Amino acid sequence: MGEAVAVGLVGAGPWAGMAHAPALAAGPSTRLAGVWARRPEASAALAGAHGAPSFTRIEELFDACEAVAFCVPPDVQADLAARAARAGKAVLLEKPLALDLDGARRLSGAIAEAGVASQIALTVRYSAAARAFLERARGSAPLGGYGSFVTPVLAGGPFATPWRLEHGALLDLGPHLVDLLDAALGRVTAVRAHGDPLGWVGLLLEHEGGAVSQASVSMAGAAGGPPAHVEVHGRAGHARLDWTDLGDDAFPTMVAEFAAAVRDGGGHPLDAAHGLRVQEILTAAAADLLAR
Repeated sequence: MGEAVAVGLVGAGPWAGMAHAPALAAGPSTRLAGVWARRPEASAALAGAHGAPSFTRIEELFDACEAVAFCVPPDVQADLAARAARAGKAVLLEKPLALDLDGARRLSGAIAEAGVASQIALTVRYSAAARAFLERARGSAPLGGYGSFVTPVLAGGPFATPWRLEHGALLDLGPHLVDLLDAALGRVTAVRAHGDPLGWVGLLLEHEGGAVSQASVSMAGAAGGPPAHVEVHGRAGHARLDWTDLGDDAFPTMVAEFAAAVRDGGGHPLDAAHGLRVQEILTAAAADLLAR
């Protein structure tokens, strides 16, 4: 293995502290090159906890690294990640890419124009359990499937952030289910939706090859409910993935694959272009909600 990829971190909120910073600092394929956040005190605290420098200007962070990981609200990411790409830095992005489709298209376009590596933190997809599920699902001669992801986020807590409280489950939880069903059943070709993003949203997805699926998302549920899950049924079998099946391997795998993409090139299937396609599906679903 070559020298560890120097990755800067933009953001110092709860998820950055729980997941991004520890995984980047743990190596061996990456090292945490520094932290920048809009709140300097939070940046200094997180960086100090992992023996990394804290920067007061984002340009200083860019100068200190080869790649940048983002853990900030989508509207902030859309602007700052485009700046990172234009500075020649590979980018590890949160989902969704942006708060709206125009922002997502601008960011994806900036990454493509710069020719830098990109990857989306669709965390579940990097777990061994999810990859085994997808192998079983694809081998089942799938007819269709369904998924459910319900959380109590809107009731409060560290993840009840302003953008989630305003936009609800579709943009935050929707990417995980749409991405998994798309990977298991074939590319999504059409979507219909009903419900309320701040209550319950139901999606009906049509896939290449004729499979259909349903997905339900809510951030207004009670704590202690059943785990999120996805299930696929086919002529030759069935497959199910519960979030409780997921181990602790997803983030380390994601970071290692990002480092490989930065070092070796060749891209990654979960790149910004894929993130844009998922956001196009979710935007079509949101438009269908407004039309009802």
